[in-house]
Amino acid sequence: MADNTRQFTWIVKIKENLEILFKSKADVFVAGDLFWYPVKGSNKIKLAPDTMVVFGRPKGHRGSYQQWEEDNIPPQVVFEILSPSNNNTEMDRKKLFYLEHGVEEYYVYDPDRISLEVSIRENNSFKKLENFTTWTSPRLKIRFDMSQDELVIYYPDGSKFLSPVELSNYAEQERFLKEQETQRAEREKLLKEQERFLKEQETQRAEREKLLKEQERFLKEQETQRAEREKLLKEQERFLKEQEQIKYQTLLSQLKAKGIDINALE
Repeated sequence: MADNTRQFTWIVKIKENLEILFKSKADVFVAGDLFWYPVKGSNKIKLAPDTMVVFGRPKGHRGSYQQWEEDNIPPQVVFEILSPSNNNTEMDRKKLFYLEHGVEEYYVYDPDRISLEVSIRENNSFKKLENFTTWTSPRLKIRFDMSQDELVIYYPDGSKFLSPVELSNYAEQERFLKEQETQRAEREKLLKEQERFLKEQETQRAEREKLLKEQERFLKEQETQRAEREKLLKEQERFLKEQEQIKYQTLLSQLKAKGIDINALE
């Protein structure tokens, strides 16, 4: 159980992000502050790690982790978050308990002093890492970074472990960005529809202009044909007048040849 808000924040942060990390893995069980009983019939042999991860066991609610009911599989990874009330004797006892009962990776983080202790099982003992800045968990594949003002933990894909509030803010930002993207897509769709409409309008305008030009050409052709017909009619009239004049002159000549003076007949 957490003794203060800082310790509780870190317990929740690690536990919940591990839940997220393994949400698609049905055979990875993650728990926080849950009593672990490693030996059947010995209810005094127990500890409640701040966070523990068990590979090979199904998810689900439990009142405690009774190892003999879990195919005798112990938690492989354990986290403890220190508070001012923890002392060296207590932490040595916990470390020995985890070593004796099969823990492979043991992490102890002190958020007040910003120190991280990493112990990795080698045969029947824990090897404590010395002088490290970053470390990647063999089991979890997450990376611990101690180069900043506090411990930063990264998912295998490089994204950070976030607190519930940060996760909520991130989700809101994601939702906002999705809404922005939806609105952008809708605007783009509207612009495309407007462009399509304008293109259709331009096509129709071009077709009307083409039709008007064809009508103008047709009218010009009609006018040309009318002018040609009028010219032809005038030529025909002129020809007929010339023919009439020729006939008239011929008749006068014939009458004169017969001694008839047309002027005397008037």
